[in-house]
Amino acid sequence: MSAVSSSEIKREFVRSKIGLIGIGILGSLVILSLVAIITIPIDTFKQWNNPGSWISYPKTSVPEWTNYFVAEKIPEHMIMDNPATVTKEGVITLVSQQFAVQYYYDDFPSDFIYEFNAEYSGSQLLQITVIRPDQSQLLLLSKSLPYSDTKVIHHERIFSTDSSIKKNVHLHFSEMEFYNQNTASEDIIFANMDGKVLKGDYLFLVNIYSIDKKANVIDSKLILGGKAYGLMGTDELRRDLAVGLLWGTPLALFIGIAVAVGSVIAGLIYGVYSGFKGKKTDEVMMRFNDVIYALPALPFLIILAVTISNSIFVLVGFLMIFGWVGIAKVSRSMALQIKTRQYVEASQMMGQKNSKIIFKHIIPQLLPYAFASVAISVPAAITTEAGLSFLGLGDPTFPTWGQILHDANTYGAAARGMWWWIAPPGIMIAITGLAFVFIGNALDAIINPKLRK
Repeated sequence: MSAVSSSEIKREFVRSKIGLIGIGILGSLVILSLVAIITIPIDTFKQWNNPGSWISYPKTSVPEWTNYFVAEKIPEHMIMDNPATVTKEGVITLVSQQFAVQYYYDDFPSDFIYEFNAEYSGSQLLQITVIRPDQSQLLLLSKSLPYSDTKVIHHERIFSTDSSIKKNVHLHFSEMEFYNQNTASEDIIFANMDGKVLKGDYLFLVNIYSIDKKANVIDSKLILGGKAYGLMGTDELRRDLAVGLLWGTPLALFIGIAVAVGSVIAGLIYGVYSGFKGKKTDEVMMRFNDVIYALPALPFLIILAVTISNSIFVLVGFLMIFGWVGIAKVSRSMALQIKTRQYVEASQMMGQKNSKIIFKHIIPQLLPYAFASVAISVPAAITTEAGLSFLGLGDPTFPTWGQILHDANTYGAAARGMWWWIAPPGIMIAITGLAFVFIGNALDAIINPKLRK
């Protein structure tokens, strides 16, 4: 291998179309990583596997942009947290909150949830009523809040699957032709007499009645579960997949670059030292290298992940253990050639330490190869982590692309046609790998004398 100066590498790399494409893709991934780190709160990342944090989101909803490509408009998810409030005081005090809903979709909502925090004492009566576009009025729920002698803050979520709501709705619409016991409450509330979607303006009224002691509603929101949400939809656990995909980008870059850099540095130093020392030292070191090289990496990684830890940081360490051996073999062969050069022999005759000769005269000559090796090694690390996560052996606390694919496989996303849960993480893995392959091939073509024109 002939030496190539850094200025020559830069000049040749700028002329490489695939290298520039790789840099462009990598730059986009870095920007996505910065967007994820800056815009998405770290608490969202930490709560990835906490179902309670995602209760306000819809379940298995398609991305909102799919509405542009379908004839029938899919209902989009609505979170209404700023209701109009009316208070009437007297012997019986009324606190009424009104949620106006404009519903002009071609399908029924998936569900609805009313969530509130109220401060009160004594007895309070909660009623939820809906006024439909045909001006019919339906009492959905009437219940007493837990009695308290002192002021308390009461938090509650009321779902459309509540037995009282189902009973009231079914009693009111039992004469409808499409009615049966298994029809969901939201399907009945938003249906006309023919069982089709009743489009128009709905008004949900939430009234709290009390005698003398007024309730203070701290916050409340009505969540009308849609079947379309956000940029990338949601999964079975109601998690916003856009959050997982965005956070997966810096995680993938961290895993790939950390493993590649660690493996290349370890392999470079090991191989150069082995080749420089030669004789028995070289023989012993290369036999150890052959032993590690012969070990099947994936089965050992599976065993290590199961028996020791599936932490993402431990996994990075495991990948480094199996990633340096190939680099060591190539760097050894290069070191054998470089150590015969006159400036290396002169340094030995002058009494310079072996470590100084290695790090000052030999390793700098191998840096172009090291950079190309780093770029080429990144995709292997990313795909290996994704494979282990897909098998359920990754770190479940981190929303990596492999972990998203594992969850999709667990809940049968492919069989259920949930392409938005499967395709995006797979595409992101492929694009990230392609970026580093392009960069690595461009560098290899520059530094490899057999490939240089």
